[in-house]
Amino acid sequence: MSAIVDLSTAQEIIQDNLDYTLFSWSKQKGLQPIAVKHAEGVYLYDYDDKRYLDFSSGLMNVNIGHGNQRVTEAVMRQMQAVSYVTPGCVTAARGELGKKLAAISPGNLTKTLFTVCGASAIENAVKLARLYTGRHKIITRYRAFHGASYVAMSAGGDPRKLAVDAQQAPNFVHVEDPYCYRCPWGKEMSSCSRECVSHVERVIEFEGPENVAAILMEGESGSSGCIKYPPDYLQKIRAICDKHGILLIADEVMSGFGRTGKWFACDVHGVVPDMIATAKGITAGYLPLGALIVSDQIAAHFDERTLWLGLTYSAHPVCCAAGVEVLQIYEDEHLLENAARMGEYVKARVEEMKTQHPSIGDFRTTGLLGCIELVKNRETKEPMAPFNAKPEEMMVMNKVAGRIKQLGMYAFVRWNYVFIAPPLSITKEQMDEGLAIIDDALGIADEYVS
Repeated sequence: MSAIVDLSTAQEIIQDNLDYTLFSWSKQKGLQPIAVKHAEGVYLYDYDDKRYLDFSSGLMNVNIGHGNQRVTEAVMRQMQAVSYVTPGCVTAARGELGKKLAAISPGNLTKTLFTVCGASAIENAVKLARLYTGRHKIITRYRAFHGASYVAMSAGGDPRKLAVDAQQAPNFVHVEDPYCYRCPWGKEMSSCSRECVSHVERVIEFEGPENVAAILMEGESGSSGCIKYPPDYLQKIRAICDKHGILLIADEVMSGFGRTGKWFACDVHGVVPDMIATAKGITAGYLPLGALIVSDQIAAHFDERTLWLGLTYSAHPVCCAAGVEVLQIYEDEHLLENAARMGEYVKARVEEMKTQHPSIGDFRTTGLLGCIELVKNRETKEPMAPFNAKPEEMMVMNKVAGRIKQLGMYAFVRWNYVFIAPPLSITKEQMDEGLAIIDDALGIADEYVS
């Protein structure tokens, strides 16, 4: 089969995909996808052997880099033994991965329900919160994305849900974001009274604390713009939860597994949630797997009560084997330390770029989860493209994205954001390569600065 594929032209491969498959979040006409032949480290290669620097780690999930054959071998060994058992059976890989997650998770989060992806981890977190507390409302943020299933979409505020909004899941209550660069209350972080926190508590009072099962928030903001929490924000949210008997669920789907320089972003903030919903980096995208990690107290609640949760592919042996190997690779290759180090390096480099590019309004990153926010005017902060921009409003950003791709880089560009989230294995030289490409592309945006 591989020989047949190798004989095909890139255009034939692209056309087969366009003719017989559907693409996410896109009009189906006019697409120009990259036909990826192989990938290694931080690079993708197409059928013309053009190299692309993967500056978004796929979808912020290929944390260990592409093509690590240790994972291939671990998966092969597991498949040679057993490829699938029902969730009522157990395997060595399931227990080993669960034990490892207990060791790296904060506080007393020691038991894991394995899911198939991030959205299914969120789904089960919401269900479990309601089962455990007997309450029904979930407090979430507007500028957050929690997944593409109905519950996960309803939980988030991302505008991609609006097309199917008539069928959203009930009992999700949204609050404003602590978006310091564009503070909803017109404050400065250094002198504000944390109106973003009192706002959350006020909403809880309106909704009735006795009705609120959980507050669901990202450990660190991702695709909504890497919005940085004020340093004490999550700690204050934790305190509100404790005051009212509300669970705190940390969505660590994107921010987990070293992306922020820590195992989980809640570690950055010194907060222990009641649950962590995660995926992506648990297998670095090599196979689909999600996880819901819960506290001892929540787990113990179901010792004598039925846990009404389940999935056909929960704790899939092959995916668990991939997860075990990937977690070992994080440690063996010191990827968390490298993410923290490279995060500081990129901060310094973008600060230098600000002096050359008036289109850079703000840069926010924690470890290697960051984005540049582009503006037409630094004083007014008018965005280069607005929130939930229509296609015609994306003209400038599409030009920027097109230039980045032309220069040989695969990057996540959304609204007025250019994301910097490469594999955690990236070197200083590779980071410089990517920043040089962004530096070039930002020249286009600078022409539209007033």
